[in-house]
Amino acid sequence: MEPRSSGLQRLVREVAKFGAVGGAGVLVNLGVFNLVRHVSTLPVVRASIIATVVAIAFNYVGFRYWTYRDRDKHGRTKELTLFLFFSAIGLVIENGVLYLATYGLGWDSPLQSNVFKFIGIAVATLFRFWSYRTWVFRALPAQEAESILVAEARKPSNEPEPKSQRVP
Repeated sequence: MEPRSSGLQRLVREVAKFGAVGGAGVLVNLGVFNLVRHVSTLPVVRASIIATVVAIAFNYVGFRYWTYRDRDKHGRTKELTLFLFFSAIGLVIENGVLYLATYGLGWDSPLQSNVFKFIGIAVATLFRFWSYRTWVFRALPAQEAESILVAEARKPSNEPEPKSQRVP
């Protein structure tokens, strides 16, 4: 029964970290969206696409170097390609909801745009969580992942890097 609870604990930690990075990404996304809408005359969906692209870049850094830092780091080109592919699908989902609300239903006030942008982000997040953990940030075997985390935990974070000595 112990391995099951350990697996559940890992999943809960993963969801919490994904949520923390994703939550910060939502703030970046909505902030850039409202900034672009305020300072430009771009149509609402174009402003949203710009904001989504900025948030995707922000999220990749957070996911790779914090949420999924214990995952397989081999094949970064493949990882980034898959991340961008699934992020593009998420972008279509997210902005499709906003497009439908804006142009299909005529709901274009700033409040309505933010509400539907947020709903689009929520729907796309479910897809992104599944696709990132399944295809992009592939899990290492449990023993290897644990050894990486233990090694990182043992590394003193406040010690300066050793300086190389020069021989004259």
